[in-house]
Amino acid sequence: MPQIFKIPQSVLVVIYTSALDVLLIRRADGDDLGGEYWQSVTGSKDCLNEDWRQTAEREVAEETGIVCTPQAVGQATLIDWQLENIYDIYPQWLHRYAPGVTRNTEHLFGLQVIQRCPVQLNPREHLAYQWLPYQRAAELCFSPSNAEAILQLPRFALHAAGLRAVTT
Repeated sequence: MPQIFKIPQSVLVVIYTSALDVLLIRRADGDDLGGEYWQSVTGSKDCLNEDWRQTAEREVAEETGIVCTPQAVGQATLIDWQLENIYDIYPQWLHRYAPGVTRNTEHLFGLQVIQRCPVQLNPREHLAYQWLPYQRAAELCFSPSNAEAILQLPRFALHAAGLRAVTT
């Protein structure tokens, strides 16, 4: 059976509360790589024509059990931050991509939930979770692009609050 490679297009979803507490999840494969890898929700497109929002909604549900589709009104608000990072794929994960693929495009979203909530982790992907104030969450992230996104949270949360006020 031929190997199925990951698509080098992914989402990063920063999940947070109005108090700017951020959800971090610990990668299951991090211990094998010599450390604890804490991150926000991330994941690749399943197919090239999957749009960014669909990817974000699917990954959030798969990794946390949180439903953030438009039908889940009032529970969580998914906002497209209209930002992308392009970065070199970590060497330990290059084998997941087609030969010669070394860079990934990551599209950023924020997801505001009403309050800190328990999450349902997929144990094949993540071992633990924690809610932390955004500055501490940024310090704990292993990925510089994830840490930078979290540090941008106050600006994006304020903008999202303004958007919600205008539409209600």
